[in-house]
Amino acid sequence: MEQEIDTNLLGEQIVKKLKTIYDPEIPVDIYELGLIYDVMVNTDYEVKILMTLTSPNCPVAESLPKEVEEKVLGIENVKAAEVEITFDPPWSKDLMSEEAKLELGML
Repeated sequence: MEQEIDTNLLGEQIVKKLKTIYDPEIPVDIYELGLIYDVMVNTDYEVKILMTLTSPNCPVAESLPKEVEEKVLGIENVKAAEVEITFDPPWSKDLMSEEAKLELGML
């Protein structure tokens, strides 16, 4: 009999892992920057992350989604991870957390 998955707990583990990934140009993690729009977890331990970049011309447009995917796949029990990039809505400073704004001296 398969063990029941706690998607909330897994979601928290994923967010914790995302907070270890930093934008190379801004000293704030991608979660607090507001680059992560959604984290979806299903009962088959498959994860889909909807995220954006600070701009379509972002220098890490190729490497950052791969890093997110690899780090999420490194979480115990995660069987698959997919990262989808969107620019709708486009990223803006309004998406940043209070913590990120404070870190960047914007408060």
